[in-house]
Amino acid sequence: MATTSWALKRQIFYIIVLILVISVFAFIIIFPNFNKAPSCTDGKQNGTETGIDCGGSCVKACLPQVDPVSIIWARAFRVVPGRYNAVAYLENHNINTAVNKINYKFRFADANNVYIGKREGSTFIPPTGKFVIFESAIDIGNSISVYTNFEFTQTPQWVTVLQEKINQLQILISNIVLVNEDTSPRLSATLKNNSFFSIPEMEVVVILYDENHNAVSVSSTYLESLAGEEVRQINFTWPEPFSAKIVSKEIIPLYNIFSVKLR
Repeated sequence: MATTSWALKRQIFYIIVLILVISVFAFIIIFPNFNKAPSCTDGKQNGTETGIDCGGSCVKACLPQVDPVSIIWARAFRVVPGRYNAVAYLENHNINTAVNKINYKFRFADANNVYIGKREGSTFIPPTGKFVIFESAIDIGNSISVYTNFEFTQTPQWVTVLQEKINQLQILISNIVLVNEDTSPRLSATLKNNSFFSIPEMEVVVILYDENHNAVSVSSTYLESLAGEEVRQINFTWPEPFSAKIVSKEIIPLYNIFSVKLR
């Protein structure tokens, strides 16, 4: 009887030791998961976040706290018969938030609002202010584009950009000259990167307006890079005269702020 009692006590002792060992290992493995510091990738609203993994100290901005981009107008401009350039003129009302990549779509219709073509692409949304999306050489055959619709085809992923970076990036435009309006128009201008940042890619779009501030024509040019403090001469050309007298010109430099680096 004594031997049986001792064997039972020994088994109970081993079981208790085993349970303690398992508990210690479980604690070592599980406790860190319960004691993790808040992060912007843990799928929870914690720390200073104002949403799940967004707002507060996270670079990702919360969608409900960001104003949508305004589509001010969208138009197709004839270059030659059957060939058009399209522009969507937009405004980002958010002071220091931008989008690295987003898909969009232009749709074109004739005077009877009959669909005649589309153009899809992807772009970025710069922080703060007005910007454009430009599509060139759109072929719609013998149709005449009268109505243009523009839309983003996915939900934007807004990211906070340092206000200091936005303030330092300054692109200056001067010496704007338009010649040969009645034959083969040509516009030139001087572009200066008035910062120490290097911009790897830049599209520059020009919009020409008549006396009623109606957009008459558009064009664009592309720069592979623009170094800090670099000055560059840019040119735009058109194959045909304009349909109205040009009174004002708007030149809009476009670059993805996420690709801009200090030199």
